[in-house]
Amino acid sequence: MESEKLISIQNIEIKQLEHIVLKHVTFNVETGDFIYLIGKVGSGKSSLLKTIYAELPVTEGVCTVLGYNLVKIRRKDIPLLRRKLGIVFQDFQLLHDRNVQENLEFVLKATKWKDKTKINHRVNEVLAQVDMANKGYKMPHELSGGEQQRIVIARALLNSPKLILADEPTGNLDPETSMSIMLLLHTLKEQGITVIMATHNLNVIDKFPGKVFKCEFGEFTQIA
Repeated sequence: MESEKLISIQNIEIKQLEHIVLKHVTFNVETGDFIYLIGKVGSGKSSLLKTIYAELPVTEGVCTVLGYNLVKIRRKDIPLLRRKLGIVFQDFQLLHDRNVQENLEFVLKATKWKDKTKINHRVNEVLAQVDMANKGYKMPHELSGGEQQRIVIARALLNSPKLILADEPTGNLDPETSMSIMLLLHTLKEQGITVIMATHNLNVIDKFPGKVFKCEFGEFTQIA
């Protein structure tokens, strides 16, 4: 597969309100990359991910994500950008008043899917992709942490993204479950989906190598 540049970031500042979290951030992301963002809690990993999906604004430098110039992006275009991304949250953010099938249907309907047959087919596809094909009827509270994270990854896959952003996807999981989630994410990489993962679990990097960037003392550097 020919490599394609999905993200081009040159010399931007990552800010939370007026506070500069990271400065001199420069990196490129291409198709098939598996990128780790490491650093202590509060070092800027999540803020960088939020910048990539346009929750935090960029005011200067170069910041292009999936063809969108985030320095100049219009508010009405942000949902269009996010439809091209898959976002995996550490705290799952599943809707607890509906089952797995309904959670996933809700996302598709919110992104303008209307055909019930196609919706059902797509939900079944992504559940199979994360080895949860028989769990659509379950309520979130009936699932283990690892199963819930698989559903969150399935949700991120619904609109066939080129890029998945995962914020501490193994943060709340035991070591064995963490490894199964990492294996799943790397399987997606082999299928051509690019992954950027924030983590402080350095053990997973030893077992599943990728490009490693470190957030520390306000600086952003590549270390592997």
